Amino acid sequence: MALKWTDTQEIAIELYDKFPYVDPQYVNFPDMYNWILELEAFDDDPKHSGEKILEAVQAAWIDEAN
Repeated sequence: MALKWTDTQEIAIELYDKFPYVDPQYVNFPDMYNWILELEAFDDDPKHSGEKILEAVQAAWIDEAN
């Protein structure tokens, strides 16, 4: 299944699996953006991202980490 920017929960799970020792509270958005683009399952236009989407991914990733 290809991940899109709207799949915030699934992206968060993928990031948690790929970076289990990273505390998502302290990840800056440029790094997270690049990590999302590097996810194997991610397949969406990089220009369709924005701060609200990255905030939603970060919140879901924090929930996943807890």
